[in-house]
Amino acid sequence: MPRRPADGRKRWVDLDDAPELTDEFFSRADVFDGEKLIRRGRPPLAEKKQLVTLRLDPAVLARLRATGPGWQTRVNEVLKIFTKKLAAQPATRHAATSPVRRRPRAAAPARRT
Repeated sequence: MPRRPADGRKRWVDLDDAPELTDEFFSRADVFDGEKLIRRGRPPLAEKKQLVTLRLDPAVLARLRATGPGWQTRVNEVLKIFTKKLAAQPATRHAATSPVRRRPRAAAPARRT
């Protein structure tokens, strides 16, 4: 069986060769309150965001991404503002609020039997 290559770290055996315990070492340590691990980082949101698939025009997507990191958050904020404005309006069909007007579908050709 071939030998695995060394991972580059020297293994220490003598306790006098142990690494020094620095402030940086303790800043990465896990913090416990009794038996419970205290999680770090951003606290979980009360209302989690949902993953969706959205199709956008390439030019629109390129312009959004060009605004830099956080573009998805900014899009979310714009959509929040838009939905608040919609909620303030009387209930109407979505077609009335959409700037895109759809053409009526052409009648299907008659089938031959």
